[in-house]
Amino acid sequence: MTEPAVEPAVEPAVEPAQDASFDPASGERIGGVAHSTDVEVRHILDRANRAAPVLAAFSPATRQAWIADAVDAVLAVADELVGLARAETGLGVARLEGELNRMAASARFYAGVACEGSYLGASRDDLDGGSTLVRWNIPVGVVAVFGASNFPFGFGIFGHDVASALAAGCPVVVKAHPAHPRLSVRLGQIVRDALLNAGAPEGTFDVVVGFDSGLQLVDSPVVRAVAFTGSQQAGLALVERGARRGIPVFAEMGTVNPVFVTPAAAADRDSIAQGFVDSFTLGAGQFCTKPGLILVPAKHGFVASIAEAVSRVPAAPLLTAGIAAAFARGIGELDPHGAAASSDSVAGYQVTPRAIAVDLDQLTPGSRLLEECFGPVALVVEYDDPAAALAALDRLQPSLTASVFTGGEADTDADLAVLQLTRRVGRVAVNTWPTGVATSWSQQHGGPWPATSRPEATSVGGGGLARFVRPVSLQNATSIQLPPMLQPQNPWKLPRRLNGRLVPFE
Repeated sequence: MTEPAVEPAVEPAVEPAQDASFDPASGERIGGVAHSTDVEVRHILDRANRAAPVLAAFSPATRQAWIADAVDAVLAVADELVGLARAETGLGVARLEGELNRMAASARFYAGVACEGSYLGASRDDLDGGSTLVRWNIPVGVVAVFGASNFPFGFGIFGHDVASALAAGCPVVVKAHPAHPRLSVRLGQIVRDALLNAGAPEGTFDVVVGFDSGLQLVDSPVVRAVAFTGSQQAGLALVERGARRGIPVFAEMGTVNPVFVTPAAAADRDSIAQGFVDSFTLGAGQFCTKPGLILVPAKHGFVASIAEAVSRVPAAPLLTAGIAAAFARGIGELDPHGAAASSDSVAGYQVTPRAIAVDLDQLTPGSRLLEECFGPVALVVEYDDPAAALAALDRLQPSLTASVFTGGEADTDADLAVLQLTRRVGRVAVNTWPTGVATSWSQQHGGPWPATSRPEATSVGGGGLARFVRPVSLQNATSIQLPPMLQPQNPWKLPRRLNGRLVPFE
């Protein structure tokens, strides 16, 4: 008697881990992207490590041409990229088109900063006794970038951190953001291919997907610096992890950005109230420069004017289910007796904006009121005494930016407020709202701890390249050993300081 055949055991198929893609307007899943494997990340890092010295040896003008080609390639498929971004972020088409165009302009700006050359800090001193000493900045090597959920273009795959690092001569590996994984991978493919086709060395740029892949980047001895834009919790975790290897983590995390309205500015109540609401609800309140608290003179009707302006703002989707849940928790903590942040009648991750009135004496150290709530919510605080309001500002966590609204040049309360805030924020905006940043030489997008991990750094503007270079000196070097901008003929045609005198190239 023969025994029946036994079917071999079949292991159930294991679906690869993915970053799932969701439509914030409906909450429905619309796809996903597989996580990078450990082996794939190692190969990407190996290529980046090999590319680092090659990339650093090219002139800023050459890198500028590569970046220009990458920008052109991105703009050639702008409609496709905006469509992906809209589907995954819920942000409007007009907003995303503008952001993509600003991303392109910013990339060109950083390439131009590199060509200007002052970021290299090149100098030569002829010392007593015939010795010479030169100093300049060299690229740090491979940079890992963790982009933001709220700016899929501006602080994403080809945003400020990436473009400034590439312009400075560093290979870049970006972790795709789980809020928009399909856009991240597609945009990364376009940029990578364009750079390679333009002549950049293999390994100049790449993208990895998945939480573990991000940790692998930070832990790799190949990576020499990390740039991050996002929540304080995630930023501090990366700072701690990077510190284990002694590498800098430039984390832009954000806190509560305050607005101070002087008594002399109360005549403009309605325009200030409307501007405040427009600013803190812009992009569903998902800007790191969003004003989160406004101090207004009492008995001028600001609370009612702000509440009326808020009532006209419709619900809007937040970027992810996690952000929407955190927003609902935050509203409950900021206003335990208030209405819910959202309702069953609102689809997807949509929430309604809120302005919450609190008392000045509630702004005490350790209070939840002093912590950021990401989304369209802000606190309104009335004061009787300007000095007491200014003292309250010192109880806030230092922040990225602040605004002061004044009654004119003779407003001494404004002078005191501006002076005080410059010690606690990275940028003070006078008689204008802080929302958004300009990519320019004078921009500072950073702030004292814990708004950012490195208060001397900026993630936007001409100073952004300084994060990705470090100084070295050579003594008694031969002409061949000198970097091009310090060689006698200065073939890169860049400025340098000779015996203390700045000499622009002529």
